[in-house]
Amino acid sequence: MKLSIIGCLLMAATATGAWAQGGTKSPYSQYGIGILSDQSQSASRGMNGVGLALRNGSNVNTLNPASYSSVDSLTMLFDMGLTGQMTNFKEGSVRRNVSLASFEYVVGSFRAWKNVGVTFGVLPYSNVGYDYQTVSRSTQTGTLTESYSGSGGLHQLFLGAGWRVLPPLSIGFNASYLWGSIDRTVSPVSSVASNTLTKKYTTTVNSYKLDVGLQWEQPIGRQDRLTIGAVMGIGHNLKNNAEMTIVSQNSVSSINDTTLFRVADALSLPMSVGIGAAYTHKGKLTVAADLTLDKWGSKDFPVYQNGDYKLLGGQLEDRTKVNIGLDYLPHPDLQGGKYLEHVHYRFGVGYATPYYNINGQNGPKELSVSAGIGLPIVNVWNNRSVLNISGQWIRNAADGFITENTFRINIGITFNERWFMKWKVN
Repeated sequence: MKLSIIGCLLMAATATGAWAQGGTKSPYSQYGIGILSDQSQSASRGMNGVGLALRNGSNVNTLNPASYSSVDSLTMLFDMGLTGQMTNFKEGSVRRNVSLASFEYVVGSFRAWKNVGVTFGVLPYSNVGYDYQTVSRSTQTGTLTESYSGSGGLHQLFLGAGWRVLPPLSIGFNASYLWGSIDRTVSPVSSVASNTLTKKYTTTVNSYKLDVGLQWEQPIGRQDRLTIGAVMGIGHNLKNNAEMTIVSQNSVSSINDTTLFRVADALSLPMSVGIGAAYTHKGKLTVAADLTLDKWGSKDFPVYQNGDYKLLGGQLEDRTKVNIGLDYLPHPDLQGGKYLEHVHYRFGVGYATPYYNINGQNGPKELSVSAGIGLPIVNVWNNRSVLNISGQWIRNAADGFITENTFRINIGITFNERWFMKWKVN
């Protein structure tokens, strides 16, 4: 059993590292450390990623590690997710459509000791991916066309535990190895000038990430319950270097000159806090809401300015995110009822502010709406596993900038297996 768990963890690390690079094609991913990923799992994707107060032993919920203590002693959970999306970019009268697909995450969860659940896996943290050109005009140098491209992102290999300290109170933590690289390039495509500059930005991260959480579950009457959840991410410096290389090329003399800049301790993770609440009625209806705040505004970021590459403040700003979602299950009991009565029906909405500025102006705000279903997988061995399918519409917009409309399909499978059941033969 231990070898199986270790093997699944290693496969998750290999698969996600290989496939998660294509998570975005947004030009907004050139700012900060890229587009921050939705770190929820398949069950809560239909609820627009809400989850700080969700507590269900049949699903993995990495948004709050205190939820790990809800898994029962017989269960082994595995959850893996795929995402496909199509994005429409609009700037003035110009429109472009881009589609992509990516393998996002693999997580697993089981009970290690009485009242203690353990979860492990690989999750994305941020994604960078863009490629576009701009044309500028000058009365002295004529027309200059430049290409902007970037790739990479950050990922998390994590191990977490949740402990039910008292019947209503659970606490937990996630300890992650955070790794990845981000590459950005600005290069001339065509120019009438004899001198051109190519700028290359690179940074590599090998660090850690630590998150803690708690949940308080309070019964209300005989059939309802209210759960309050809170999480905190420990902000710290990633102790990495950021490098910038400028290559100056002269088309007349064919002389190239290279200048290297290096910024030490370039990137930091912000302190983050979140609070959520979830109300469950008769095991059928769950309504939940989350509010999170990431303190990016207190962090400096490396910028090339006035001939120098250095850390500057004011490049990032605090990010606020609000999600509201619901889950309706007509027939909670696994026995009896028609198949459609065992299907989860989900809906959610969300709003988020950006964590970066664009040339001193606020970046795009995000509006999102989601809907999904959870289809039980019924066979002769198991009726506890679920195929979760959800659709999500996301709009990023700000005055004077590109408007993005994304339609995303999330497909996840939650394998719910009774690995630890003791069989008795008469």
